[in-house]
Amino acid sequence: MAHTGNEAALTGTGAYDCVVVGAGLGGLCAAFELSRAGAKTLLLEGHNLPGGFATSFVRGRFEFEPSLHELPDMRSMSEATGVVRYLLDDAGLEVGFASVPEAYRLILTDDGVDLRMPFGIEACIAEVERAVPGSRPSVSAYFELCREVQDGFGYLNAHARSPNVLKLLRDHGDFVRTASATAAEVARAVGVPSRAHDILFAYWCYLGVPAETLSFPIWASLLYSYLSSGAVIPTMRSHELASAFDAAIRRHGGEICYNSRVDRVLVEDGAAWGVTTASGETIRAAEVVCNASPTTVFESLVHPASERPAAALRAVNARKHGFSVVVVYLGLDADREALGLADYSYFIAPHMDTRLLYDSLYDLDSDQVMQASICLNSAIPDCSPPGTAIVSITAGIRPEAWSCVEAKDYFRIKSLLADKLIGQFEAATGARLRGHIEELEVATPVTFARYTGAWDGVVYGYEPAPWDSILPRAISLDRERYLAGLDFCGGFSYRCHGYGSSILSGKAAAERTLARLGARGGR
Repeated sequence: MAHTGNEAALTGTGAYDCVVVGAGLGGLCAAFELSRAGAKTLLLEGHNLPGGFATSFVRGRFEFEPSLHELPDMRSMSEATGVVRYLLDDAGLEVGFASVPEAYRLILTDDGVDLRMPFGIEACIAEVERAVPGSRPSVSAYFELCREVQDGFGYLNAHARSPNVLKLLRDHGDFVRTASATAAEVARAVGVPSRAHDILFAYWCYLGVPAETLSFPIWASLLYSYLSSGAVIPTMRSHELASAFDAAIRRHGGEICYNSRVDRVLVEDGAAWGVTTASGETIRAAEVVCNASPTTVFESLVHPASERPAAALRAVNARKHGFSVVVVYLGLDADREALGLADYSYFIAPHMDTRLLYDSLYDLDSDQVMQASICLNSAIPDCSPPGTAIVSITAGIRPEAWSCVEAKDYFRIKSLLADKLIGQFEAATGARLRGHIEELEVATPVTFARYTGAWDGVVYGYEPAPWDSILPRAISLDRERYLAGLDFCGGFSYRCHGYGSSILSGKAAAERTLARLGARGGR
């Protein structure tokens, strides 16, 4: 288990090679890679547990998974690729994974769509062809383009420290050529029928940007990685993953201090040299890696304020924060079979006009709501006591919409939103949840802001528009390193958001940091 109190590291006199700020998945992975490479590493976290959004909580006899967290690229445990293979083989973490049974069930109530999307590209193409006859050639071409983009990301993963732009152009041309295109533009160019595109675009809420403005490469990578090979989730909730990183960091000699919020990143002459905690402890370090957002760091944490680079402030203010979410967690006193819950993942919306759905994120009263919901028991049958089930219902919301709620109305609005989302789920699926609710918890942007310290409770980092998606960010890594000795990881970093991206961003940040330490004669 993670320690929950300050440790002797804070009172020690020796400086660290690196201080990592924040024990989200990116920070955990960065601290792990640094410590196992021999760097003297200290990880500081304001909460009393690791993981950020990758955690769990208990109500009554139910342990809930707080977030949507599938890890893709899984044909089977023996054929795991990408981030899962890294976690199991390279990092050697002791984590159990359960397979997700299907990609998703999509229900568009106004359009009369109700289908189950299987895993496997050929099976997906066949399902779309069944629903939209004549779409096979264009959808096949679309998936082939997505595969080429995924290969480009494979190159970036292998050369995270210093990607060669010329090699990208030569070997992964379509990846570069589509870098400035949106998902909608590419679908039209390939000739995918709009109804077929609606079916394929269910995962858009995992990125939080409408098709007209969503960067195609990051969309293509997400779509292909999920649909081609299957997905898994940690068997013992996401806290299992965070705790495994914690144990591995300590095993390699790294130090972790919880209940240790960082209030200042100390900078002198354009170089970070340490941090100050909320308790007043000053800790020196040759390098600082932040899992917090650059907005938070440059606008609030860098001290003194005179050391906050004007270019950094312009960059973070030019970017747009993604949305947050409202989540309704339900512990039900009947099993999923009795409730009629045959699927794991449900995407439910009136339609797939993503611009209209996105605009509704600013309006708490809107009926244009898309929810992404799961029945955890469909992937992990024994995740709750016999004769029970766990369902969580997630809907996006802009923090700006929630900011208009007065304190006196907070709990009333939470209840209204929960009732609306439960009603939408019941109407779409035919399941009857209300008569079986044993435990109910509702999380809002306020909840996530307080629990994780995320800026305005934002779950989705910066929006990955074409001008600010993974390729432009990767190319700009060196140019956007505004302070020596300071690096970033997590959902706001160049890889954009998501569990897998956050983990690999921590690995990449550690590799860059180790290279700089080595160049200075350090570890």
